Amino acid sequence: MKRLFISLYLLLSLSVLGIGWTLDSLWQKNVDDNNALDAPLVALAQLLAELPPDTRQRYLEAIPANPVMPLQLLSADQVALADNQALSTSTVFTTTTNDDNLLQFIRVGDQVLMAGPLDIDPRANLRSLFTLFFYLSLALVALIWVGPLSRDLSILRKATKEFGEAKWDTRITLSNRSQVKPLANTFNEMARHISALIENQKHLSNAVSHEIRTPLARLKFALALMPMYCQPDSDEQKRQDFLDEMQLDIKEMEDLLQELLTYASLESQREGIQLDEYDLINLINQSIKRLETLSPTPITLKTEVEKLPLFGEPALIERALQNLLTNAQRFARTEIIIEVKQTQHRVNLSVSNDGEPIPAVDLPKVFEPFYRSQSVQNGNKGHGLGLAIIKRIMQRHQGNVSVTSDEQHTRFNLIWPKKRKL
Repeated sequence: MKRLFISLYLLLSLSVLGIGWTLDSLWQKNVDDNNALDAPLVALAQLLAELPPDTRQRYLEAIPANPVMPLQLLSADQVALADNQALSTSTVFTTTTNDDNLLQFIRVGDQVLMAGPLDIDPRANLRSLFTLFFYLSLALVALIWVGPLSRDLSILRKATKEFGEAKWDTRITLSNRSQVKPLANTFNEMARHISALIENQKHLSNAVSHEIRTPLARLKFALALMPMYCQPDSDEQKRQDFLDEMQLDIKEMEDLLQELLTYASLESQREGIQLDEYDLINLINQSIKRLETLSPTPITLKTEVEKLPLFGEPALIERALQNLLTNAQRFARTEIIIEVKQTQHRVNLSVSNDGEPIPAVDLPKVFEPFYRSQSVQNGNKGHGLGLAIIKRIMQRHQGNVSVTSDEQHTRFNLIWPKKRKL
């Protein structure tokens, strides 16, 4: 808004000064020259004043007649003036007749030299025309600036109204030259953020209604059967199996709630967080050691460096890596490969496996929360939050995650800068 005010102030100020100065200069050069027009009449009057009164008329008649400017000598009592008016020998007195003609008078001794009647100079009307043109020019300049601004503000108002009517996909498109372009960009960023929040709320609602409903229904059914398994003559092993199944249902709900909390905690990009130094290679080796006992599929690390010190949130990076490894363990046939590469400014960590490929129709959606492919049967037991959490972890580290899949390998790539911008 400061830019808006300064531009408006400078534009109007410079326009007023420029147009006013130009028109005033033109007026002074071309119109406002009455003194120069009166000079010949003053000179003639002074010349006649040097002559005797009886020869002035003959001298005046000797001058060739000019129908544009007729001249007459009158006695002083023939000219009626107001009480506060008097004729001078050096100044021309001008008056207007009823028929819009001019009469000019100047004293010549005890006589009066009259010029006229004269047609009014048409240029005299130019002053009002110049004044009108001046204000019209100002109005045009203001319109040139205010018109597009008013149109853009109208677009902003309309978009705000539509967004208030729950049209979450409303966005504003303005020209790069628009004075309110930064405001439109801010609105679009806000709209995208609010839309994402609302979409996440929908996902969370779906998770509560679908993901928790199934284990909760099983628990309610188990509670209804509990008296039958608690009879003195009931089989102890069956009772224990029954209780174990209830524990699994409880654990399933606990895991889902934990995933929901983790996903929600990564929603905002927190500013001013404490970054820790960690060794990425050491972190990967620790994750491999922790997870390799959970599956017979070997995990191989391929890297050209023994250490890779970085600054960031190592707990989140480790969480992203573990999510990728546990997914790979569910689908891999013979091997899981972790590769680490680096450039001058970025780190690339990839996890690949040789399991069943992800269908092409699912690739664009695998990072959406609660999305699970219907075509994948093996190991499809998660809640659909693991990859969504990885995406948010990468966004938190100002990086990104991508996936490629074919008949040979499915590879997930994590790319983020070595130095996170605070």
